[in-house]
Amino acid sequence: MPKTVDDVMSRNPIVVRTETPLKEAIQILAERRISGLPVVDDAGQLVGIISETDLMWQQTGVTPPAYIMFLDSVIYLQNPGDYERDLHKALGQTVGEVMSKNPITISPEKTVREAAKIMHDRHVHRLPVLDSAGQVIGILTRGDIVRAMAADQD
Repeated sequence: MPKTVDDVMSRNPIVVRTETPLKEAIQILAERRISGLPVVDDAGQLVGIISETDLMWQQTGVTPPAYIMFLDSVIYLQNPGDYERDLHKALGQTVGEVMSKNPITISPEKTVREAAKIMHDRHVHRLPVLDSAGQVIGILTRGDIVRAMAADQD
């Protein structure tokens, strides 16, 4: 019988809230040696995820979008909305300002194979695992999948 997400996920993951100060989230990631945290609202519902990638904006800053001037008009070569979003991430002070919204999730009864395909196809490193009420009950990382594969080799 194929292994399910429930068999290999990390249970009771550390979560943060949107109002959690960014410094606190950075401390958790560094001390626990993890690369991302689910973000929940006051009801415990998943609203986002904060990862090392989101935090890189704090260090790298933001480059304004390229544009050209033509007949006294500014023509942006990139979407200026992306610039505003990136600027917000670079200047953010709370998890809610920096997190990625609408993360891809998975349910515990899905197979590890299905989870691996989602992670590969969507280029994500972790999947929050939600129960039927939308509560975060675990997190599945690429490392969890590799460990499950190694256990199958024994």
